Amino acid sequence: MSNWTVKGTYLEACNCEAICPCIVFSPPTEGSCTALVGWHIDEGHHQDTVLDGLNAALLVHSPGEMKDGNWKVALYVDDSADTAQTEALMGIFSGQAGGHLASLGPLIGEVLGARPATLSFDSGDRQFRLAVDTVGAIEIEAITGQEGIPVTVAGHPLAISPGMPATVARAKGELGGDYGLTLDVNGKSAMYAPFSYNG
Repeated sequence: MSNWTVKGTYLEACNCEAICPCIVFSPPTEGSCTALVGWHIDEGHHQDTVLDGLNAALLVHSPGEMKDGNWKVALYVDDSADTAQTEALMGIFSGQAGGHLASLGPLIGEVLGARPATLSFDSGDRQFRLAVDTVGAIEIEAITGQEGIPVTVAGHPLAISPGMPATVARAKGELGGDYGLTLDVNGKSAMYAPFSYNG
């Protein structure tokens, strides 16, 4: 058995127009990109610590093309977690525990902060809502393609959930005030997908 494993659903929304050009190494539509990424763990553990039902989120700002790095990031983990769960979530979603998210490390220029937060992650039929205490909330809904089938993107080089096709969505909502970063995602780019990480 691996030291840790988590799986569930991830979502992201940013200030780019759909579909975010950053995922194919092109400049963000607004010159810079600010995004909120959220994860809901359906099943997970870190050694003997159970992580089922917990959430994490990452606020990211890239001053230019995301592939060029120098990101500013802030990590939030579920404040309903106990001490062992909090330590596990911090390690996994910061990349310090290894796994896929560790590959983001070279792109990060500054960690603005990492703290527990009141997180809620709600899902419906091709719809999701993520709220991060005083930071704000976003809602996303899948874009319907031909024959009513959702539009998906697979295999792009900046995939948060490698190996899983991401469903393309539109977002609404606004985040503001934390670490000086604001994010207006009304009508902007969003995606979601299942995720599975281990280390």
